[in-house]
Amino acid sequence: MSEAVRPRLVIMGRQGAGKGTQCELLSAHYGIDHLSTGDVLRAAVAEGSELGVKAKGFMDAGDLVPDELITDIVASRVGGEHAAAGFLLDGFPRNVGQAEALVAMMEPAGLHACVNLDVEESVVRERMMARGREDDTPEAIDRRLELYAQETAPLFDFFDNRGLLLVCDGFGEVEDISARLIASIDQAIAGS
Repeated sequence: MSEAVRPRLVIMGRQGAGKGTQCELLSAHYGIDHLSTGDVLRAAVAEGSELGVKAKGFMDAGDLVPDELITDIVASRVGGEHAAAGFLLDGFPRNVGQAEALVAMMEPAGLHACVNLDVEESVVRERMMARGREDDTPEAIDRRLELYAQETAPLFDFFDNRGLLLVCDGFGEVEDISARLIASIDQAIAGS
């Protein structure tokens, strides 16, 4: 991999798949920012930017930030001149409309890949139950996994149809998973 190339990545995976751990490792390995949707929103609000002020109104009311606004906020962090620095987006896009907007904002540089950290549902269910969090009830876990399947399947197709989807087995030791991810990403960068 050329030292000048810093990957522009999206990472997806079920809750409990180990995305947080792998995002930290990938961010350090490639020297790129790990941008979770929540972090991006909080940063925009803290800066008091026009977009942040708009987002704060929705957040304070307990409402979801509309697609157009979250897309604009993400674009302010990764679009244009920011793209060359590379990034790892976690939690965006969440639907096909957001994915289309992301692909458009990345032109002409483009994305290198959308990585699906794939872990079987039974494994992530066990992991979430073992965390012992108050909100990790069997019913809540079922609902989260159901929503993930409904919302994410179209995104897998969207990125796969553009030759950007990398599926990486997320089961095993942290270091082994990380090595598989890096090998897949390096191959995607070399092919772009």
